[in-house]
Amino acid sequence: MTKRLSCQLLFWWAAVCLAPAGLAQSLNTNASHAGLSAPATNATNASLAAAAGVKTPAGPVPAPAILPANPSTRPSRIEGEIQLAREQRHQQEFSEAAVTLESVLQADAPAELHRQALFERALVAQDNAQPVKAQQIWAQYLHLYSSDPSVPDVLLRQGLLYRDMGVHTLAISKFYAVMSSALKLQLGSLDFYKKLVLRAQTEIAETYFMDARFDEAAEYYHRILITGDAEDEDREQLECKLLRAMSHLTNSEDIISAIGRGQTFLRQYPNSSDVPEVRFMLAAALTRVGRNQDSMKQVLLLLQAEQENVNKEPETWLYWQRRAGNEIANQLYKEGDFLDALQIYLSLADLDQSLAWQFPVWYQTGLDYEQLQQWQMATDTYNRILGRQKELNPTNSTPMLSGIVEMAKWRRDYIAWQLKARESNLALHYSAPTNAAPEATP
Repeated sequence: MTKRLSCQLLFWWAAVCLAPAGLAQSLNTNASHAGLSAPATNATNASLAAAAGVKTPAGPVPAPAILPANPSTRPSRIEGEIQLAREQRHQQEFSEAAVTLESVLQADAPAELHRQALFERALVAQDNAQPVKAQQIWAQYLHLYSSDPSVPDVLLRQGLLYRDMGVHTLAISKFYAVMSSALKLQLGSLDFYKKLVLRAQTEIAETYFMDARFDEAAEYYHRILITGDAEDEDREQLECKLLRAMSHLTNSEDIISAIGRGQTFLRQYPNSSDVPEVRFMLAAALTRVGRNQDSMKQVLLLLQAEQENVNKEPETWLYWQRRAGNEIANQLYKEGDFLDALQIYLSLADLDQSLAWQFPVWYQTGLDYEQLQQWQMATDTYNRILGRQKELNPTNSTPMLSGIVEMAKWRRDYIAWQLKARESNLALHYSAPTNAAPEATP
């Protein structure tokens, strides 16, 4: 019986070492049920270890050890170490995770566990703000596992990492590679391929936008939308991103098109979290084509939004209310549309009761009243600033606020002097004696 078992062991060892790669993998699987584990070759161990930055010892690979009768003992331990490394990464214990994974990559383990360890090692480098190291490991991973279903995911990760590194050209090339690799590998169903392509196309458009290539970004977003592959919830986000790209275009036709898309967005998605931003972009586009009244209406709708909507995302709404009010009102003021600008300034002041917000808004409101020659209203507005001067203290006072107080006082006094001077001139005009008519000569 012992002699027969020895012959079986010799047979399996010879088969695994001498068989082709594909057959060897099959034999390895069968061998595992007999209590044997086929060793990795020198080349495989060296490649995996090099990818993780591990130095492999010189010399021949040790002779394979016969494992206990339970074939899951060693893989289970390796799997446990990979899981430990994953937990260490999540806890930001990057050095410990790297050491754990390096031991796995040096160990005699199934190829699938080596693949998982190498994948996790790249994530550790990436999360540890080592983008160059991560890219090196991802490249080695693609070289070793070029036919693995995870290839498109790795390419996508490489593209995102290159974009974070500021290398937008390489990022875009990786996103294109995601689509070609998915088609080559024939992964899953057609729906899965469409979703993968949609994600890659979206990232390409996003990269163009980040690179200030707004024409190409808008074109790509539009292309994605007209294919109809995006889900309804995705279409909402894509429409908003398309509007962001179009808001940077200067061609009059593009601006008019953006106005139409913005109005459509507000009708189709009235409860969207992007409504305040879209209203701002719409108001800005209307101003650029000279439709100041329509622009003002959009800003007032934003400023006077129902409290129910504002309460859902108060910080988002407040940001866009302030930005839209400031930018559009200032633009109208510069263009001489003082009346429309005044309506926005008056609504802006109620957004925030803090001195840091109300002082600048009130001061600009006073200037607007001056332009409209509403001297008393301007004086009252400057007095509102001076009336709250006593609220300034070392904790909330800034050079800007102190400067506004000084300017408000100066302008109030200037208006008073100007009105007094005008009254004096009028009094002199009406009190001056009229010249007597010259007597007729005889």
